[in-house]
Amino acid sequence: MQTVKGAFGRLKAPFGVLALGAAGVVVLQFVDPNKPGNLLPKCPFNWLTGLNCPACGVTRMLHALLHGDVVSAFHFNAVMLALGVPLAVWLFSRWTRDRWTGERRSVPKSAGVAVLVVAALWGVGRNLAGI
Repeated sequence: MQTVKGAFGRLKAPFGVLALGAAGVVVLQFVDPNKPGNLLPKCPFNWLTGLNCPACGVTRMLHALLHGDVVSAFHFNAVMLALGVPLAVWLFSRWTRDRWTGERRSVPKSAGVAVLVVAALWGVGRNLAGI
């Protein structure tokens, strides 16, 4: 049986990710990604190609969510709001549980394939539709 101290030690990485996420939340509370000349980096794919990648709009989506504007968040990136956020929460909770218990469960390959297919369809579809 694992000691509690050992389990907390294994949670350093998830706590680190939470700390980085909290720092991002603080930045997005004060920096508006919709304003020109803001401090946030631009999407390299969009900068190089002029096309929207599947994740384009996520920073603006998160900013809108943090300010309680779900409609704008949906407008900025509907797929990431509807599927990406729940997937991220699921993956993080699964990873944290595995770190806590010391287990190593892999994510099903079908989940990875589904993410790639949805991302490809969303990336192509949003550029064809001009979203």
